[in-house]
Amino acid sequence: AFNKFREDEGFVKEEERVLPTQQFQRKVWLLFEYPETSQWARVIAIISVTVILMSIVIFCLETLPKFKRYRVRSADNTSFDSSRLTIEEDDIPELTEPFFIIETCCIIWFSFELLVRLISSPMKLVFLKSIMNIIDIVAIVPYFITLFTILAEEKAKSNQAMSLAILRVIRLVRVFRIFKLSRHSKGLQILGQTLRASMQELALLMFFLFIGVILFSSAVYFAEQSEPESFFKSIPDAFWWAMITMTTVGYGDMRPVGIFGKIVGSMCAIAGVLTIALPVPVIVSNFNYFYHRDIDSEEQRDIKYSSGPGNATPPVDDLMNNEQFALTMSTSIGGGTHKKKSVSSADIYHHLDESDAFIPSYCPADDVACRSPIANHKNVRTSSTQQLIQRKTSSTNNNSSSTSNEPLNVETDV
Repeated sequence: AFNKFREDEGFVKEEERVLPTQQFQRKVWLLFEYPETSQWARVIAIISVTVILMSIVIFCLETLPKFKRYRVRSADNTSFDSSRLTIEEDDIPELTEPFFIIETCCIIWFSFELLVRLISSPMKLVFLKSIMNIIDIVAIVPYFITLFTILAEEKAKSNQAMSLAILRVIRLVRVFRIFKLSRHSKGLQILGQTLRASMQELALLMFFLFIGVILFSSAVYFAEQSEPESFFKSIPDAFWWAMITMTTVGYGDMRPVGIFGKIVGSMCAIAGVLTIALPVPVIVSNFNYFYHRDIDSEEQRDIKYSSGPGNATPPVDDLMNNEQFALTMSTSIGGGTHKKKSVSSADIYHHLDESDAFIPSYCPADDVACRSPIANHKNVRTSSTQQLIQRKTSSTNNNSSSTSNEPLNVETDV
């Protein structure tokens, strides 16, 4: 009931972490999966981010002209006639190239990290189905395909053109390694959550743009049809112009030259601004929600763990499961019969304000330390909770020993 109340009030529900049962496996899983859990986990996260950035930098630098390699190839791979020879870019690296050696080191780390996380994962099937883990696997595969191509090239020189074409497409997948950073970046995670939550708005935006492109490309084609220097030879040719005009890019490679075409172009630009602006506030609102939710979650985690295991005040569920709360109080009912009533969370905490602070319901009015919100006092000791329990127990014993038939009421303010 307490968790349901928190959800209804809009408080952040902390994500439940499923951990392995074995102690060593749990330590390894926390070490590689949750960088905030320990200092060594942060070190591993820094190493992982560094390797990812190095791999991306290598991927970009090897396309510079000074680092490219070329080969001379004949049309039939057998003739050496100069008229039949061609010079083409060689995309198959050599095993001794510095870029390939650095790439090999990066792949070794990626493979090691992925295997360790898979072995230590508490739910391996869920791990393999995760989008981010699929991206990790896809980002590693091109290296092994490239390595296989290098080894195969040494044995056979045939079908090199086909091998190069396939290799270029496969190596393009390496760019997806940039998404590996999202595991270590809260900003990218919030952006991904925002896009998932805004799929309907994005689909609506695409639908509006599709209608606008069809409408204005048709209009500008017929408006410019009588112009001899018209750039629009057909309606499909005008699709590109309509798209870049509605998005206010305007490359200028296609433009209306007649008066009616310019009027259509002006209307297209205005309609594009309005079309794009309509769903944007909803997307920004979703981003703002996930951003502040993450901030609130971090603050709650700091409140819960900043004082250390010995000083942090346990949450309600932990208190209720504690042996000290396995107390019962004798309560007078009606004509003197007695009934045992277990202490509930409503007896322990009765007030929840916007700062997520709890005030015990049985604190004396003059006890400032007792009634101070836990959220504003991070160093509240567990001993304070024990004193409150003793105070509650003594009050219960006094009421049970009296001969009064009045029931004991524990008032709670909701």
